[in-house]
Amino acid sequence: MARQVAWLAAVAALLLTMQAADAKASKPIDPTIRATNFWVGLAWTGAAIAMASPIAPIIIGTTLGCMATAPMVASAALKRPLKYREGHIVMGACLIPIIGATLVNDAYNNGTFRAPDEQPARKARYRRAQ
Repeated sequence: MARQVAWLAAVAALLLTMQAADAKASKPIDPTIRATNFWVGLAWTGAAIAMASPIAPIIIGTTLGCMATAPMVASAALKRPLKYREGHIVMGACLIPIIGATLVNDAYNNGTFRAPDEQPARKARYRRAQ
């Protein structure tokens, strides 16, 4: 268990230290998505606290329940289908409660993840001096 926590902390630290190639290409998280993450996460946390024993299966069940229902709630709140990035942000917030959405959004901004419905970021090309 301690090894898994250390590995997760190392991955989170790596993702948080990555810098975006172009500051203009980074997209913020939609406020509606943030609000959905908060309220759905709060509801599933309340469900976990209400069921309280035994804790391991409840945490797994509520995490999976959050990952199943949060995209539906976000889609209803936005009144349109979610884009790949938005769906992954919502599910990342369920998987890693406080920083998951930010980690997933940063991974998209850095180019670690790429969505098929977004244009790839253009790389700067430099000409050699002649």
